[in-house]
Amino acid sequence: MSQNSNRHLMGDSLSSLIVKELKQLENRLERGITRISSKKIVEMEGFQQANMVTGQELNAIHALASRIFFSPVIIEGGSTAYSHTDKKILHLV
Repeated sequence: MSQNSNRHLMGDSLSSLIVKELKQLENRLERGITRISSKKIVEMEGFQQANMVTGQELNAIHALASRIFFSPVIIEGGSTAYSHTDKKILHLV
């Protein structure tokens, strides 16, 4: 089960998932990204206080962190380098 979960997190073997499972996977990924962004911001704020990072660099990190929620777009018949039979591709913009 853990191996399947890891595959799903990497975007593989998603065709067997139902919509509810896909939504749960999306939520797990968003929570993970949020945690990573929060830790990075705290780390950069610490560096800024120690004068190791400029305010401009910190602002860039904040801007990047604010983009953690992607708006998904389904692309019909998209092509990728992967060999699979899925007809839809999730494209994050």
